[in-house]
Amino acid sequence: MAVPQNPTNFQDEDPPSHHPSPPPDHDQLFEVSTTVDPSYVISLIRKLLPTTQPQQETMQLDQQQQQQQQPNHHHESLSVGVGDQAWEDYGCILWDLAANKTHADFMVENLLLQVLSANLTVQQSSRAIEICLGIIGNLACHEDPMRLIVSTNGLVKLIVNQIFLDDTQCLCEACRLLSLGVRSSESGTWAAAIQSENVLCRILWIAENSLNLQLVEKTVELLLAIIESSQEVMEILLSPLIKMGLPSTLLSLLACEISQLSNEKVLERLSILDVTLRAIEAISVIDGHSQEISSNKELFQLVCQLIKVSDKAEVANSCVTAAVLIANILSDVPDLASEISNDLNFLQGLLDIFPFASDDLEARSALWSIMAGLLLQVRESEMSLPALYEYVSVLASKSDLIEDDLLGYQLDGLKSNARTTALRRIINILNLWTASKDEPEENGQMAAENQTANVDISRLLDCCRRHTE
Repeated sequence: MAVPQNPTNFQDEDPPSHHPSPPPDHDQLFEVSTTVDPSYVISLIRKLLPTTQPQQETMQLDQQQQQQQQPNHHHESLSVGVGDQAWEDYGCILWDLAANKTHADFMVENLLLQVLSANLTVQQSSRAIEICLGIIGNLACHEDPMRLIVSTNGLVKLIVNQIFLDDTQCLCEACRLLSLGVRSSESGTWAAAIQSENVLCRILWIAENSLNLQLVEKTVELLLAIIESSQEVMEILLSPLIKMGLPSTLLSLLACEISQLSNEKVLERLSILDVTLRAIEAISVIDGHSQEISSNKELFQLVCQLIKVSDKAEVANSCVTAAVLIANILSDVPDLASEISNDLNFLQGLLDIFPFASDDLEARSALWSIMAGLLLQVRESEMSLPALYEYVSVLASKSDLIEDDLLGYQLDGLKSNARTTALRRIINILNLWTASKDEPEENGQMAAENQTANVDISRLLDCCRRHTE
């Protein structure tokens, strides 16, 4: 992948003191603030006009403001081109208000997009550019404003060009806005604007080289949005990204994040691990590109390593995604199951994921699919008795987890060939151990060492039999 000119490793930075968030999925914010005076909103828009703004546009805003005046409302005399700090304060108010659909619709009707476009053309301040992108990003969360963003002459191109800035917060807002664009009903227009090699190369380069955690997350979220977008967007963007090294970039990020799991600041990085895994998993099910994932042995080893993490409370979501990814890989390359079939740490880690996947049918199915694949590779009759006992002990120690998940399947009324295969293999393994207990004296002593394990083995055997009948 070519490295863009003027490379910069984006360092961790303190975010600005006022950094509005995007709106929630459902329009819940600012229910009371719908009483904001329309002329006040227009005045805020007018105060954002750059000093180089053509007089004609100022006159248009004046005219619209006059139309919005309420009876007996005093007309405030406004000056165009306020000071930097005042401009930022006014911009942040609009950034907040843009999260509300009513305000967003009113703003775009009153030339806010033209004002922001003018600012992006002439502004030199990184903070001002960030605010402009933040406002547009919140406007883009609403359907009608999104259509107007796309139809505003030159605005989409201006937004895409911001990806070449070296300011971390500007890049975060640019990536958020581009993610919204490729996920919207106007995704084709955004994809066409992003498709140049320079832009795609820059996005991948930022993901690989940024030291700012928020920016890494936002960049990978953009890549995920592209991967999960419409067929049109994938046809335009995904193949070029794959050729430029997208799988390699994601693998590098995954390796970095997994290596950081023992870091005391791991909680700050979990969202990056999660979104990176989601992006890799999304590619693993796309026809024509899944082989890029399933053929990578290093990737398979990394996700298996994640499954074996002992304390899953903090990385539960990532482990669930990793399990789905492993199931997808094994469906393409079944022989890889032999590499994990006798890995007791992997088996134990896999079983530990069941409770975290209880509400996710796809993940539960993936877990049973992996179980079936690896248990079919187990040659219990060729194991030494101590090795067989260790295998049985792991299964028995997780009997509660297995039984709980089987009960969930029964309540859902679901059937699964993989689950049935896995259960039958568990029955065979447990039966062989149970039969061996009564033979040599050494085996009887081994089985007698832990009566609790014996009880669990019997209970698990009965449970598996009930659910295969």
